[in-house]
Amino acid sequence: MTSENVPDTGGQPDPAAEAGADRLAQQVERTGMFGTGTTGDTSGYGGLQVRRPDPLSTARPYGSYFDEIADRLAEGLERDGAAFPEAVSRVVVERGELTLHVPREHLVAVARLLRDDPALKFEMCLGVSGVHYLWDAGRELHAVYPLLSITHNRRVRLEVTAPDADPRIPSLVTVYPTCDWHERETWDFFGLIFEGHPALTRIEMPDDWKGHPQRKDYPLGGIPVEYRGATVPPPEDRRAYS
Repeated sequence: MTSENVPDTGGQPDPAAEAGADRLAQQVERTGMFGTGTTGDTSGYGGLQVRRPDPLSTARPYGSYFDEIADRLAEGLERDGAAFPEAVSRVVVERGELTLHVPREHLVAVARLLRDDPALKFEMCLGVSGVHYLWDAGRELHAVYPLLSITHNRRVRLEVTAPDADPRIPSLVTVYPTCDWHERETWDFFGLIFEGHPALTRIEMPDDWKGHPQRKDYPLGGIPVEYRGATVPPPEDRRAYS
């Protein structure tokens, strides 16, 4: 591009150039149109780099009743001697749903406020979902808690993370007793250790099972399957395409 083709921004930073630089600074998720690691990609897109976008973060106003929840929670945290930005590291509003990302050391305090404050009244925790992101360095393991206010007919989601090297987060059984079996299942499948749980034992897998089978680094294993004279090999013996 010649200098005469460069748009005149009046000495101000070019928003498009800044956006391009930010995008190039993002982590590369995979290379090539189909993610191949050899020269087998003949599509002409072998040099393509697919970058992982930055984590979502929503600015105020959040819309709906979400601002009211954030304001009331901030007031309660301040009364307890904690600041909202410390106890809630990130707020995400996506597809009409509110997610509060909470550092693990503040999880119990935030959950108790959401349950006990009369203006919030999230009386029910609907479960605990585990997620394992191998690429999310330092926060590979996620636990997600969907909460429901029967009184106000509102929903909010709490998300907390822990690194593979220290997979511990506080148990919410003292706040929501129904988390008992849900936390056991999440530990069983993902290896998240819920500190303070009254009996963190396996609930789905046999007691002597080794490892946590829904982690992304867990071996597939398997046995051959015969069907109408054909044999399907176990997943680990099948041809790999990536």
